[in-house]
Amino acid sequence: MSADIWVGNWRPHRPIGPIAALYSSPGPKYGLPTNVGFQLHDPSRFRAPAYSFGIRRFQEQESCSPGPGYLVPPNMTMRGRDGIPAYSIYGRPRDIMSFKTPGPGRYFPEKAGRLAYPSAPIYSLASRTKDFENDQTPGPAAYGLPPMIGPKVVNKSTAPNYSIYGRSMVGSFYEDLSKTPGPCNYRLVDPSIYKNRPPHYSMLARNMPPGDNTTKPGPGAYSPEKYTPQRGLTFGIRHSDYVAPLIVDVAE
Repeated sequence: MSADIWVGNWRPHRPIGPIAALYSSPGPKYGLPTNVGFQLHDPSRFRAPAYSFGIRRFQEQESCSPGPGYLVPPNMTMRGRDGIPAYSIYGRPRDIMSFKTPGPGRYFPEKAGRLAYPSAPIYSLASRTKDFENDQTPGPAAYGLPPMIGPKVVNKSTAPNYSIYGRSMVGSFYEDLSKTPGPCNYRLVDPSIYKNRPPHYSMLARNMPPGDNTTKPGPGAYSPEKYTPQRGLTFGIRHSDYVAPLIVDVAE
């Protein structure tokens, strides 16, 4: 017995053509007609008129007679073709097949279901499509009512409105055509140039006297309650720096 798990000569392989199960969209199931061009245009869309350019015509010759290079049939006269009428014999066409009307036994009304009998409407709930995420429909707060005061009221008549513009510099009565400078355009001259110059004084900053800049403790930095007074003070004996010290223990 063979250990092969495949039945027959079938083996896994890549599909030769497109398969509808491999696509999430209809894909190659159908093709919409194009909206470009004149041929095979979508009949549900407007189609503009199309124009084409004809071929170039050759110039007509002065003489259009065929000349002696053609043969006139013997039955052709100046008044047309002469001769007896001629007939052709064609084959007999096939008989048209008659329509076969089905009998009463060919119908099955019991299999029609709700299509043949009255029934209540049926509704189904489908899942939300992916295109709904891109829906940018504005909400109720995105709309604004028209104002009720001012010239832009929709359903009410408004009084005429007037605007006051600034005074124009062109064509007015005070327009300076000669471009004469005004009093503020001149530079102010120091009087000491054309008059006696008065004495000038300068004020210096205040000089601080030199002193001690160290930080001094204040009254709150002292703690008298922590001071322990001594019992008494005694005065020692003054010794001379030249007196030899007393040596009691002498090493033998």
